[in-house]
Amino acid sequence: MNTVVETTPILSDILGSLKPEPGLKTDAFNSLEKMGLPSNKSEEYKFTPITRALEKNFNFANSNPQSELNTIDKFAIADVDAHTLVFVNGIFSETLSRYNQTDLQIKPITGLEPGFGTLADYKTDALVAWNTAAWSSGFSIEVNPNTTVNKPVVFHYIHDTTKAEVKSFIRNIIRVGKSSNLTIIEKQDTVGEQPGFSNIVTEGFVEENAALSLFSLQADNGKRFHFGQTAIMQAHSSRVNSFTLTLDGKLIRNNLQLILDGEGIESHMNGLYILHGDTIADNHTVVDHRKPNSNSNELYKGVMEDNSKGIFNGKIYVRPDAQKTNAFQSNRNILLSDGATVNTKPQLEIWADDVKCSHGCTTGQLDEEALFYLQTRGIRKETARAMMLYAFAGEVLNTIAIEPLKNYVDALISERLHKNF
Repeated sequence: MNTVVETTPILSDILGSLKPEPGLKTDAFNSLEKMGLPSNKSEEYKFTPITRALEKNFNFANSNPQSELNTIDKFAIADVDAHTLVFVNGIFSETLSRYNQTDLQIKPITGLEPGFGTLADYKTDALVAWNTAAWSSGFSIEVNPNTTVNKPVVFHYIHDTTKAEVKSFIRNIIRVGKSSNLTIIEKQDTVGEQPGFSNIVTEGFVEENAALSLFSLQADNGKRFHFGQTAIMQAHSSRVNSFTLTLDGKLIRNNLQLILDGEGIESHMNGLYILHGDTIADNHTVVDHRKPNSNSNELYKGVMEDNSKGIFNGKIYVRPDAQKTNAFQSNRNILLSDGATVNTKPQLEIWADDVKCSHGCTTGQLDEEALFYLQTRGIRKETARAMMLYAFAGEVLNTIAIEPLKNYVDALISERLHKNF
């Protein structure tokens, strides 16, 4: 039975703004037209009203404003020496970027790279289809075999909304060669008071015995509406470590998918969301164990204040051939106000019998006895709350191995906790 998709005004504006080239972009355009944008009836988006938010805040028939931004010093990550690729309003800025190609190959993406469009499925997710049809900028990062890239690569996504709203569509592809090592940092910032929408899709291939560390920092004080899809394929004995931090934004949707397609693989997924106001942060993760003798460990923690909403949906698949898999998943949340909410749904599907797997979630409030104890030691209630919340967040924070980056994230979290709580 065919499903008829109603062509809403916003979908008409989006489709009308696209001029897809023949090939993959046209296929993705057709998928978007067929699926339409997700509604609250969509199981994957029922707690994330992204279509309604876009309808209220954006006109996709309009083009982006020109930016006069000439420095990003105030947004820099202190003491982190990195290759920095800066995108302003969705367009790569050569003048603001700093990088060289001593240890790796950095090239503008063409869409013809091997593996492009094979991990991020534009046939099942409308937002991925939209990106695949609309992307206008992005990079291919490739690390040669047996190479350790000593400096991280920073993808810095900046919206300059001082004149008008901004919409950006960026596509990246990363390939870490055999026995090589790479660190990627994604950072979002906004200048101005108008809303901005970013749709960023990254596909990664981590080859045999290679390692990729991926950090995503979403501490944007602007009115950021964001959709991100990161899909990574891991080969034999490879390692992936990810860390996602969300402190601000209007509506943030993070999709993270790891495909463990080999033996001896290690995968670690860590996330922290500390929300206030009316921020909505939605983390959807997928860990797909396809081969035996691999390990995955996932820990996401959330703190919600005011009328903010946290969402966590984590799926673990253990395929029939993935015997002797170890897979663990945990989501823990603290609600600090009556208006704050969290929707959490850990899922585990196993088709193998010789495995060690577990998943679970907890939601609660601060321990009042512990809070009272700290106050009896002369600590102000607000400070005591901040200390307890920082201790709660510390388990995730300690997974960051790069000391300057850890210090930077630590400062962001401390500032947020002492300012708001």
